[in-house]
Amino acid sequence: MAHPASVPGARALLQPDTAPGPGLVDLHLHTTASDGTCGPAELVRRVARAGIRAFSVTDHDTVDALADVAALARQEGLEVVTGIEISAMRDGRDVHVLGYGFDPASARLQAFLRDQRADRVDRVGRMAARLADLGAPVDVGPLLERALHHPGCSIGRPQVARALVQAGHAVSVQAAFDRYLASGRPAHVPRRVVSPAEVVSVIMDAHGIASLAHPGLLGRDAWVAEFAGAGLAAIEAYHCDHDDAATARYRSLAAGLGLAVSGGSDDHGEASGRPSAIGSVSLPADDYERLLARAREAGCSHVPSRPRRG
Repeated sequence: MAHPASVPGARALLQPDTAPGPGLVDLHLHTTASDGTCGPAELVRRVARAGIRAFSVTDHDTVDALADVAALARQEGLEVVTGIEISAMRDGRDVHVLGYGFDPASARLQAFLRDQRADRVDRVGRMAARLADLGAPVDVGPLLERALHHPGCSIGRPQVARALVQAGHAVSVQAAFDRYLASGRPAHVPRRVVSPAEVVSVIMDAHGIASLAHPGLLGRDAWVAEFAGAGLAAIEAYHCDHDDAATARYRSLAAGLGLAVSGGSDDHGEASGRPSAIGSVSLPADDYERLLARAREAGCSHVPSRPRRG
């Protein structure tokens, strides 16, 4: 896939001159560039079919799909915001940070993501070795070959979980995590330690804003004020794993800390082994416009523009 900076007019593709019409807003979607099962063309078709009018692809530790998605979205008359989901660690727990509106060509961001993806490749190899020792061997050769020949793509535990299902060692992706791959399970390999503050800094340095992904899954609300102090701009209040009470709680937490809110389905595709969520979660239009305004105030380089009034 081409890099956004290498596509003529890529910035224009990412910055429509007018707001799109009514429809859903989903700022958390994945493609085959990381652990999703839809390529850019299929994802954009599903987005359009679901009635989504503005969206963001937030692949794990990679921007490899962004240029293709932007071009395809333009053809469909859809608005797209540059996005990413970056993995961090705090006290042994995964913390996922979403980035929006950043420059994908940022040198610091690109170097950081290369290190993140290299760590993912190493972890997949080590997890495969542990699974073999446990009597649950899987063939990760195709995954490692893909990482070798497509270094912009990102691999990780979800693909290993699917391999476990295909090999008959687990009945579902969730069962594979529960038995082998989740933190504390026998084939789990910790990721390299990168703090949430460092991830936020990398995103800000690339002229983007950061949002804490699915805080309900993290379960560490007391950490959010610390992350806000490091530059976090938003909280993902709307997510497929948040019920109404959780959404209300994170809206209130965001308001108390002066943060915006983001939201999305976290859809990985119908073949991912996870329930398809596309179209099931939408960030309210007013919250979306406030998030964009926050990004513009922060000097984000790839944010949909709006005509000035008055």
